[in-house]
Amino acid sequence: MLQLLLFAVRMYELAILVRVVISWVQADPYNPFVQWVRRITEPVLEPIRRLLPTNSIGIDFSPLIVLLVLELIVPRVLIAVFRPLPF
Repeated sequence: MLQLLLFAVRMYELAILVRVVISWVQADPYNPFVQWVRRITEPVLEPIRRLLPTNSIGIDFSPLIVLLVLELIVPRVLIAVFRPLPF
């Protein structure tokens, strides 16, 4: 179960990286793949975006923050939850 959840976290990280690349190359917003990537990443990125002052900077740091959380915090929490208790 733990391996499956860690795999899901890695796949979500990949989706966020794809979203970043899509924003750099300005892909067609009507492309079904682009819409799918935006649909699965936006619910996580939007709350972070609201907390950050991106208007004055012009750079969206929300993917970086989400990737840091997914890479550094979520796996440790999952391992702590699913680790067998020593007796």
